[in-house]
Amino acid sequence: MAMRAAAGRRPALVALALPVLAGLAYMAAFGAPRSYLAVNALALVAGGAWILFARIPAAATPRRVAALVLLALLALPLLTGPELDGVARWIPLGPVTFHAGMLALPPLAVLAAGDRAQGPPLLLAAVLASLLQPDSATALALACAATGIALAGRARPFGLIAVAALVAALAAAQRGDLPPQPFVEHVIGDAARQSLAFSAGLLATLAAAFALVVWSGLPGRAERFALAGTLLGFAVAAMIASYPTPLIGYGASAIVGLAIALGLRSKPAA
Repeated sequence: MAMRAAAGRRPALVALALPVLAGLAYMAAFGAPRSYLAVNALALVAGGAWILFARIPAAATPRRVAALVLLALLALPLLTGPELDGVARWIPLGPVTFHAGMLALPPLAVLAAGDRAQGPPLLLAAVLASLLQPDSATALALACAATGIALAGRARPFGLIAVAALVAALAAAQRGDLPPQPFVEHVIGDAARQSLAFSAGLLATLAAAFALVVWSGLPGRAERFALAGTLLGFAVAAMIASYPTPLIGYGASAIVGLAIALGLRSKPAA
């Protein structure tokens, strides 16, 4: 039984590990600080353990409580800071700073996708938080997640939320443009200037992760499409503006956020 459960979680593990390991190879090859490699590697180990062993009740109430906790986490920087040039997107935790959207949105989108009654208001509240932060990348990821849920057959309310999130992304893009940091933002473009092969490989691992998320074993087509949408939104935002590049760039937030989402099963895979 344990071996079958582990095999059922293999696509999820590969979806997480493939781009993260490619990013570690890129950072090691081109001189990133060792602390960057250590943080991403530890996040990968912790995320892999969560995917393998996490359990969450199938009942609606505990899942809604979890969704509310994630929504509060997403909005937390608005209350606590830190704030930089009018932008509040981060949660400091000891020596590591987490990007609230990348950490909280992937599991929140999965839980919202499985909740026809409360899913739409949860995502709408997340849209508002992304607009106030302001965080165009999170808003775009929300738009893609809501679009994925709509395409999975839950069209009307989630389709409207996708439109609202896209408007929020465009509005947030007009504010809070922070300078890029090496190995964090513009990773694909920076890699291309050093090695086209490395850049193409990094992009390929992100595309593979997207495809694997769709077949990750999460229970429900809407849940898988929602999670794939968040990954797509964050990746596209990172390619067109100065936002952290998920999974292949430095930062534990996207790694831990995706891992939590991939581990949201009600019981072991059979």
